[in-house]
Amino acid sequence: MTRFTQAELEAARDRLVPDVVAAGLGVLFCGINPGLMTAATGHHFARPGNRFWPVLHRSGFTPRLLKPSEQGELPSYGLGITNVVARATARADELSAEEYREGGRLLAAKTTALKPRWLAVLGVTAYRSAFDDRRAQVGPQERVFEETRVWVLPNPSGLNAHWTAQSMAEEYARLRVAAGPRGVTADPSR
Repeated sequence: MTRFTQAELEAARDRLVPDVVAAGLGVLFCGINPGLMTAATGHHFARPGNRFWPVLHRSGFTPRLLKPSEQGELPSYGLGITNVVARATARADELSAEEYREGGRLLAAKTTALKPRWLAVLGVTAYRSAFDDRRAQVGPQERVFEETRVWVLPNPSGLNAHWTAQSMAEEYARLRVAAGPRGVTADPSR
């Protein structure tokens, strides 16, 4: 993995990272916003301590552990990645309440246009802020965007000490089972 200087990471602040999406995905994963390492590399969940890629594999969404640089393979598994807020920051607490609300509006429109089977928001606090739903918990939500159902998953950041990689993988696997075989399987031949 490329090592970046602090100056190079800071230069990535506010940079936008393209979504990895396609119409009709099985699950569209939605992070809070890109971190500086993600913005510097152009690859989602690129920070070494982030557990997204290992958890995605452990939960059975992918047949092998993908590297962030292999994110382009996700649509072949019926998966995609976007963010609530598009701009990169060092920490999520740098985002304003209005950015979360606007991100929620844009995410709703994106979800309606792309029509994934499930939208999986990675982080209950992000979901609560984006959709003004203070009582939301991890798991399936009542909210839908046309035919797209919503599931809140634990944030895979290494800073989220409430969840181990194993307990996260178990929760992600619950979504995988609920999503069913249409484009979401560890066996892409199905």
